[in-house]
Amino acid sequence: MSTDRSIFSVTGSDHVDFLQGLVTNDVAKLKDGLVYAALLTPQGKYLADFFLAPGDDAILIDIKTDIAAATMQRLAMYKLRADVQIAESPLTVGCGTGPMPEGAFADPRDTALGWRHYAQTPQSDDTDWAALRVAHKIPETGIELTPDSYILEMDFERIGGVDFRKGCYVGQEVTARMKHKTELRKGLAQISISGEAPPGTPITKDGKPVGTLLTRAGDTALAYLRFDRANGSLEADGAILHRL
Repeated sequence: MSTDRSIFSVTGSDHVDFLQGLVTNDVAKLKDGLVYAALLTPQGKYLADFFLAPGDDAILIDIKTDIAAATMQRLAMYKLRADVQIAESPLTVGCGTGPMPEGAFADPRDTALGWRHYAQTPQSDDTDWAALRVAHKIPETGIELTPDSYILEMDFERIGGVDFRKGCYVGQEVTARMKHKTELRKGLAQISISGEAPPGTPITKDGKPVGTLLTRAGDTALAYLRFDRANGSLEADGAILHRL
């Protein structure tokens, strides 16, 4: 069971249209299983990421607990006169990569990430999630995904967290412009690392900043890099890095 996740239930006659107008992915995809999505600022910056799951006349939101309250408050701000109710659910989250339990859903970001199970006592296993995330370049809430993030720099298109055909949502204009009119100069990358350096350590090349070290698993890590500068041998507090 994941103790750092919370589940909220969104109900009411307007709940589907309400979420469709706010999140980065297409809520209609819930007919096929889980939907991974984000909530952005009007300026296109990341506020929160979460899974949407189909419920009984409801949509469930599976979200990291430490951003849950602020995110639900933000959603409530958009309710206006819509018939929408948002309440914490008694369900909890289980996840794993072994045999899928009955009633579980495949993780939509990558087949290697297994499944997610929602129940009062859900099933889980002892998967090393940090190592799996690093191996498949999957950003995590509060580590790679921060209020300074743009979701396209964090590989949201590759991991299925944004739909460019669904129509308007908060932050859509900036996101679409980044997709169609610019080439990403910064973003999430895998690196090899030799030596010790804690997460958050600045990465440099020839003494000039090129990024930040993020999640590490063994001799591989995730980093946020300036792609035009991050060539050859890089350094982070004495550790030697190379972009993979």
